[in-house]
Amino acid sequence: MNKDTHIPHDPMHQRTKIQNIVPQKVIEVHDLVKRFGSFTAVDHISFDVKQGEIFGFLGANGAGKTTAMRMLCGLSKPTSGKGLVAGFDIRKESEQVKKNIGYMSQKFSLYNDLKVWENIRLFAGIYGIPEMEIDGRTGDLLRRLHFDKERNTLVKELPLGWKQKLAFSVSIFHEPKVVFLDEPTGGVDPVTRREFWELIYEATSRGITVFVTTHYMDEAEYCDRVSIMVDGRIEALDTPENLKKQFNTQNMDSVFLQLARKAKRTAN
Repeated sequence: MNKDTHIPHDPMHQRTKIQNIVPQKVIEVHDLVKRFGSFTAVDHISFDVKQGEIFGFLGANGAGKTTAMRMLCGLSKPTSGKGLVAGFDIRKESEQVKKNIGYMSQKFSLYNDLKVWENIRLFAGIYGIPEMEIDGRTGDLLRRLHFDKERNTLVKELPLGWKQKLAFSVSIFHEPKVVFLDEPTGGVDPVTRREFWELIYEATSRGITVFVTTHYMDEAEYCDRVSIMVDGRIEALDTPENLKKQFNTQNMDSVFLQLARKAKRTAN
C-alpha cells in the first residue's frame, strides 16, 4: 500500500451530506460467490451500501475485489448468491445495471484522439442524455472543471490529473445512482488527488453513491465505511475510526497490513 504520497490537507470539512433524505440501499449483496473451475475468487461476501455513501473496497492483489466489482457492474455473472445494484438484479438485469451506474478505472475510458468536448458529447449520447440538453450540459461541465480553454484540446495532450478529473466527470454525466471507481487516483500528484476527492464529495452531496478501490490509505480515511477483502472474503467492514479502534492502531495502513498478512494467494 502506498503511504508516502498524502493529500496536502483534509478536505472532508467541505463535504456536504444530502439533507432531509433517508438514504436507500443502492447496493445489496448477499452470499455472493464467483468460481473459476475449482478456484473461488469471491467467497460468500455480503454487504450493503447506502445512497450518497463513499464505500471503500480494499484488498491486496489477488484478494478478489476486481472480480467482485465486475459482478456488481453487470460484467460478470456470479456463480451463486444475490446482488442488487440501483435496484436491479446483477444476474438477471445486467443491462439495466449498466444503464444506472458510472464506471471509471485508473486507465479510464476516454478516447485520446478525440477533443475534450467530443469525448463529453460522445458519452452523453451513450448515456442517453437528450440531444437538446447535451450542448448546455457540456458547457456547464467545462466551466465547472475550468476546462473552457481546453475545449478543443485532444485528450491525449492533457496532463494525467486533468484526464482523471475529466474521466470522473464524464462517468457521472448522466447522474447515475452509483459510480464505481477502480484505483482512480493512481499516479497523480497530491494536489490533483485532493481536487479529485473534492469532485467525489460534490457528487455524493447530490446523492450519487461512490464505490471506490484505492491503494492510498489516506484516501481510505475519507470513506464513510471501508471493507477489506482477504483471499476472496471480507475480513473487516466498518468506519475507518472503528476499524482503527478494533485493530488498536492510529492509521488505516496498519489495519490493512495486519489483515493482508493473512493472505495466502497473490493474484486474481
